Amino acid sequence: MQRTFYSEAQMLAFARLFGRFLQAGDVVALAGALGSGKTTFVRGVVHGRLHSDPTSSPTFTFAHRYHGDPPIDHLDFYRIDDARELAELGLDELFDGRSIILIEWWKNGPSFTPRQRFEITIEGAGDSPRTLCIEAVNTRALPAFM
Repeated sequence: MQRTFYSEAQMLAFARLFGRFLQAGDVVALAGALGSGKTTFVRGVVHGRLHSDPTSSPTFTFAHRYHGDPPIDHLDFYRIDDARELAELGLDELFDGRSIILIEWWKNGPSFTPRQRFEITIEGAGDSPRTLCIEAVNTRALPAFM
């Protein structure tokens, strides 16, 4: 599935809708250049599920948990050079199926990312439109209304 958004508000609205679709055990792997909107998309998902703000990228802490039912774990692999670092940090414990997991820069730890996931690639930066490519990889299909 591919969607193009011409404003941050449009992307946030879609992310809120996508967030309501997610359930415990789902993993969302986000890729895109710096400034493409990965954290903005996460903010929309968190707001759609938990009706809470604010969110920020856990670039230096590697993980944030947003409490809800189910909780949302927001991971950021930007500063990861080797997937073994992720295991050393104990982040593998989060993949127990009890939370929704959103991973920015997932390609820095591909062997750490579960085989079943939704992959979202965001193209565009700055003032340009954003194109989201969403693929369900070894998991349930996306709903037709998206």
